[in-house]
Amino acid sequence: MTTTIQSRVTAQSSSGDRRDLSRSLLKKLVAVGMGLTLVSFGVAPAFAQTLSEKIVAMEKAREQEFATYFGESLAEVTQTPEDIALTLQKISAETGKKPAVLWVIPEKEFLHLVLVTPDLDPIVVDLHDVPEAVLRPVVSTFQRELQLSQTVNRREAAQQLYQWIIAPYAETLEAQGIDTLLFCLGNGVRGLPMAALFDGQEYLLEKYSLTNIPAFNLIDSAYKPLRPGNILAMGASEFTDQSPLPAVPVELENIVWEMAVNRPVEDRWQAETFLNQDFTVDRLQKELEQKRPTIVHLATHSSFRSGKPANSYIEFWDDKLALDKVNQINWQSPAVELLVLSACQTALGDDQAELGFAGLALKAGVKSAVASFWNVDDGATLVLMTEFYRQLGQTSTKAEALRQAQLKMLRGELTSELEQAGISRGAIALPPSLINLGQTNFSAPYYWASFTMLSSPW
Repeated sequence: MTTTIQSRVTAQSSSGDRRDLSRSLLKKLVAVGMGLTLVSFGVAPAFAQTLSEKIVAMEKAREQEFATYFGESLAEVTQTPEDIALTLQKISAETGKKPAVLWVIPEKEFLHLVLVTPDLDPIVVDLHDVPEAVLRPVVSTFQRELQLSQTVNRREAAQQLYQWIIAPYAETLEAQGIDTLLFCLGNGVRGLPMAALFDGQEYLLEKYSLTNIPAFNLIDSAYKPLRPGNILAMGASEFTDQSPLPAVPVELENIVWEMAVNRPVEDRWQAETFLNQDFTVDRLQKELEQKRPTIVHLATHSSFRSGKPANSYIEFWDDKLALDKVNQINWQSPAVELLVLSACQTALGDDQAELGFAGLALKAGVKSAVASFWNVDDGATLVLMTEFYRQLGQTSTKAEALRQAQLKMLRGELTSELEQAGISRGAIALPPSLINLGQTNFSAPYYWASFTMLSSPW
């Protein structure tokens, strides 16, 4: 497929090096045989101002989508792309990571891409051979293959999406040393498990820490290292109208082990668990008020459905907490750094359901969230969550902790550990269905790609 690019790379008169690099990049896009045609290129100061305004307008449009969905004003869009680049520079200095923001906005007649890095002016690529009618079927095929295949899938759709979304910026990302990507996704692509995009040799996960953001102006962009505090771990293994989650008791036990026991004394967290009958909305609210946890982990069914936010919910022992009521829970006492939902089901391909999923942290008022696009195998969830909490606080960002856990699943590095030590610490016996867990191959994207960091990656 020959793809036509309309691209503008802006540069100020004082940034000749950046202009030269951008010109070089765009020339190489044609030279490497990607079938890309450069239509026009401009560096006039007047356009630079217009481009900045367009990116602000794009951010405002994302904010309006979420405001309309949730029925409330969420935030004021104030940061220009120049402001965003400065924020990324600051984060890079504080974390040792090199982040960039990539907007992927499907339009009816083309795919609109914008990249902002700490060191370059925004790079805009419009793919006119990828209208919405071409893009959506490939997205659907990709999602379907991931959800249904517990072995490595064919990956044609994963490669095509990589070519459209990542390949136009591959040289820039490598040249700039980018290792963290914040994806701001529009309707039609919010349900993309970006970690499973494939370049023919590697998954995107193998190159970058990843997070999905509703808009850069809608996340808490300040960095604060994750220090030991309180963690609240709650969940249910039995339900009256849902399938059981037999691994949940072990999951909660392992979280406590990894955070409150299996660490040097100075790095240990305080942890409490509540299971089944004790897993209620009232108990959650009381613990938030009294213990002020930094992390809240809910091991239970969650569903993001079509239609209004009231149709989506988090399942408790005796009640369902609808998405439109999530912000009635006082998460901000003080603000929860991380909310984890370990058994989600999202109606992928439905724009409203994907809006609800992407806006989870935003609606709750928490800094970051981890959730899954589809209900993953109970054993795989147990394994990934155990490793995620082992990594958490050992890496400079939450997104990198999730990435390290996913990489270990992809590379088969967790299997031997399970066989040697067992996933349960002995206080709770493994359910019969999980006895042979250590011999399961978790390398297929089905097992690890569903889990996604939402909002702030740090």
